[in-house]
Amino acid sequence: MLQQYNMKDELIGFINLETGGDGLFQLGKDGVKEILTPLDKKVEFILFEDKTLCYVKSAMGYPAIYPVYKPNYEGNAKAILMDLDGTSVHSESFWMWIIEQTVSRLTKNAKFTLEASDEPHVSGHSVSEHLQYCIDKYYPNQTVEEARKHYFAITEYEMNEILHGRGKTDAFTPAPGLKDFLYELKAKNIKIGLVTSGLYNKAMPEIISAFKTLGMGDPLDFYDAIITAGQALVKGQVGTMGELAPKPHPWLYSETARVGLGLTEEDKGHVLGFEDSSAGVVSIRLAGFSAIGINGGNIRKSGVQSLCLKEYDNLCDALPLILS
Repeated sequence: MLQQYNMKDELIGFINLETGGDGLFQLGKDGVKEILTPLDKKVEFILFEDKTLCYVKSAMGYPAIYPVYKPNYEGNAKAILMDLDGTSVHSESFWMWIIEQTVSRLTKNAKFTLEASDEPHVSGHSVSEHLQYCIDKYYPNQTVEEARKHYFAITEYEMNEILHGRGKTDAFTPAPGLKDFLYELKAKNIKIGLVTSGLYNKAMPEIISAFKTLGMGDPLDFYDAIITAGQALVKGQVGTMGELAPKPHPWLYSETARVGLGLTEEDKGHVLGFEDSSAGVVSIRLAGFSAIGINGGNIRKSGVQSLCLKEYDNLCDALPLILS
């Protein structure tokens, strides 16, 4: 059974705060020992004597507080939970370009470009979180609803161009070693869940494209579970709830594990989550699993590398740990 604990020793390089949780917590009051936040300041860890709470901020106005449990990976993995963008498929630059094009259209500035400092805030979270960040910084008089209209119009056009061979040829590239890694897991009868904060209509073309490139058939037949943030919200149709509960909230990973793969609390010591983003790493940890960082994303820029059990450059480098 997972235990709550004071995780101070893991929060290496985090920033000390006097208050946290938008004023709900104050250092030295009600048992609060420390309040720490990573470099990207997307979450805050509230440390008590024998427990830690995580305050997840929300650009959309819906923050949440979660207990943090001590992960205990015991080896001999039963299941692997895998992020899509950046971990399984290299596509983050494409989706950040889509965000850039959206803001360009929104501001009517054809020369608009994102700054390097924007990267941790426009990757790894939900579309609405990304757009709200850009609106707050670049165009505060606009609404996220208007931005979403532009975003999905641009996405629909660009995805159609790609499907017909006219779009960006390097939009979706399988991560190095992905095919060998997945086949090795299958050979060992290890369950595999694919987890993404992306909506279905943007996530599925990515993994379908990657599998086609690798000659691996239909990903729906291969993965034991695929959980996305749902469908884009369109008037008159069923929409998503994933826009308010994406990574770093735990729900996508929790649902993949419990509902998609049928894992129980007793199985958590035999599960690893693979991520290249800070939001994903926190999501895995809040779901109660050990996190494996894949280099190349924003884990180090965001300052959450100490939350990872291990970090690797290539997926296959993690096989000894998985099979131990």
